[in-house]
Amino acid sequence: MSLPLLGADDPAPFLLFPETRPSPFVLVSDHAGKAVPRTLGFLGVQEAEWQRHIAWDIGILGVGRALHERLGSTLIEQVYSRLVIDCNRAPGHPTSMPHVSDGTPVPGNSAAPLQCRARCEREILHPYHDAIAEALLERAGRPTALIALHSFTPEMAGVKRPWQIGILHHKDSRLAQAMIEMLRAEGDLCVGDNEPYVLTDSNEYTVPRHAEANGLPYLEIELRQDLIADEAGQREWAARLARLLPQVWEKLAA
Repeated sequence: MSLPLLGADDPAPFLLFPETRPSPFVLVSDHAGKAVPRTLGFLGVQEAEWQRHIAWDIGILGVGRALHERLGSTLIEQVYSRLVIDCNRAPGHPTSMPHVSDGTPVPGNSAAPLQCRARCEREILHPYHDAIAEALLERAGRPTALIALHSFTPEMAGVKRPWQIGILHHKDSRLAQAMIEMLRAEGDLCVGDNEPYVLTDSNEYTVPRHAEANGLPYLEIELRQDLIADEAGQREWAARLARLLPQVWEKLAA
């Protein structure tokens, strides 16, 4: 058996913020953190690159925590960088441990044997998803919606992205369509409907596994990173989402 990936000085693979008051929402942040196990160093990636979007979803940690404060909802954060393993990809997915990310080589992943993938899945990916599954199981019989929080770059491959927020959905669009309508009714937003990404079973893992497989309503929210790069922007967007999410839930219930 291979040696453990995580040592005594490494953080746990997820952070769980319990519900502080009744809420139908379970918040999850697949790319909130950018920790790296000590045994992996920096994966051969220059330190400055770890501040870029390739390492984490910029700004979403602050949004998630501010939303948890406002709604009282359970929040589960992934602690480790998506360069170590992307926890929004199924086990074994070819892009879950990228060799190149947005033009930046990741030599540590290129050189990693299969046993390194197995350790990352066993010690980081599976514990995080087990925590989500357990949180949802504990809510059995209670009305519940999964809210997956992400952020996206203002520009990709030289193309500017006009949306301030995108709502992703796939097999179940109930909450998504209601939220898109309410966001557009705000009057000051360019709202993406399955933009800047399309949610599918093959390119995502969290929503298909925990929401769609269990028949739970959900939202996958993408916020543009330049709008939530500082605490003021994070709190502003958390306030807006905290105002709209209960309204969307009430509309679904009606």
